[in-house]
Amino acid sequence: MTGLAAPGHLADTADLGEFRAAVRDWCRDNVPVDWRRAQTGASESEFVAFQREWFELLHRAGFAVPHWPREHGGGMSVERQVVLYQELAAHDAPRLVLSFVAIHHAAATLLGAGTPEQIARHLPAIAAGEIWVQGFSEPEAGSDLAALRTSARREGAEFVVTGQKVWASGAQYADWCLLLARTDPDAPKRQGISYFLLDMRSPGIEVRPIRQATGEAHFCEIFLDQVRIPAANLIGPEHGGWQVAQRTLGAERGLTMLELAERLGNAGFDRLVRECLTPDPLGGRPIDDPLVADRLAVLDIEITGLRALCRDLVERHATDTVGPADASIVKLYYSELLQRTMDFATEIGGVPAHTVLRKPMSGGWESGAWVLDFIGSWEWTIPGGASEIQRTIIAERGLGLPRPSKES
Repeated sequence: MTGLAAPGHLADTADLGEFRAAVRDWCRDNVPVDWRRAQTGASESEFVAFQREWFELLHRAGFAVPHWPREHGGGMSVERQVVLYQELAAHDAPRLVLSFVAIHHAAATLLGAGTPEQIARHLPAIAAGEIWVQGFSEPEAGSDLAALRTSARREGAEFVVTGQKVWASGAQYADWCLLLARTDPDAPKRQGISYFLLDMRSPGIEVRPIRQATGEAHFCEIFLDQVRIPAANLIGPEHGGWQVAQRTLGAERGLTMLELAERLGNAGFDRLVRECLTPDPLGGRPIDDPLVADRLAVLDIEITGLRALCRDLVERHATDTVGPADASIVKLYYSELLQRTMDFATEIGGVPAHTVLRKPMSGGWESGAWVLDFIGSWEWTIPGGASEIQRTIIAERGLGLPRPSKES
C-alpha cells in the first residue's frame, strides 16, 4: 500500500534521487514544525501573514511555481514536479491556499490569452505574492455558467460593470479578480461574454464572506455596483470571453490536480493508514478487520490510478495533446475519490472524530480532522463545474455522444 511504503513512488533515476534528497533536506529545514497548531483557530491576519511567508519561502527555493514556463520562473520537468509534491506532502507542508487561484488559474489564463503587457504586469506580481480570486459563478449561473447576468457596458476606454458573483474563494483577501461579464445581452449565451482582469480595490466592490458548515468562511459573495474597468484589462477579444474561460477551467479541472493527488496519497491516505494501524484501548486495530483492509486496498489502487492520470495530463498538456474531456475526467475522479476517502476516514475515526471542531487554516482537504474534511470534500464536486457537468462534458466531448433533445 502507498501508506505503508514511504513515500510511495517508483524507483528514482540518479538525477531524480538527487533532487528528492535536496527537497527532503529543504523540507526538514523549512517546513514549520508547529504550523498545524498555530494555524488552528488562527485569526484572518495571522492566516494571511503565514500564507505570505510560506509562499515567499517556496518561491525563494524555486518551488512555488514549478509548472510555469522557465522564462517566468518555472520550467521544472513533470517528473521533478511529482517528486516535489510527494515530498511536500510527506513532510506535511502547508498548502498555498491563498495563492492557489493566482499561480494556477490566473497564470494559465494570462499565458494563454493575455497581452505581453498584461503578462509583464501580472506574472511577476503573482510571483511576488499577489492574490487572485475567480469571479465566474453567480446565484443563478453556477453550473450553467453561460447564463451569467453580470453586465459590462462600454463607455469609451472603460467598461462599467454591475452584478453579483458567488462562491468566490478568498475574495476577502484578493488583490485582483478573473471576472466574466456579459457585454452583448442580445447575443447567444456563450457569444456575448467578455473576460476582464478586475482590480479588487476599485470603487463599487463589496465582498461578503459566507460562513460554511465547517466554520470556515473562504467562500464569498462579490457585489459590483457601477465598477469601472479599463478596456486595457479586457483579456482576449470583446465578446470572446467564453473561449478564454475554458483555459481557466481547464487549469481548475486538470493541471491543479497534480499536487492535490500527491497530497491525497502521501498525506491523507498515509494518515488514514497509520490510524488503521493504531491499536484501540482493547488492543485491536481497525486494519485487522478484513472489510477495513479491503477498503484500504481499493482506495490505494484508486489513488494510484489518480496520480497516474494527473501525471499523464500534465505531460500531454506540455505537448499540446490534451483531449477535450481529459481535464474533466481528472477533476471528476479526484473530487469523488476525495469524498469516498474522507467518508471512510470518518467511519474509522468513529465518535471521537465528531468532537474535532477546528482544523488548520493552511491545510488541505485531508487534514485528519475527518468529519470536517468529509464536509469540506463536498465542495470539490461543485466548483469548476459540478460532477453532473463533468459527466456531460465527458459524454459529449470525450465519447462523442449526442446531446439529448429538449423534448427528452
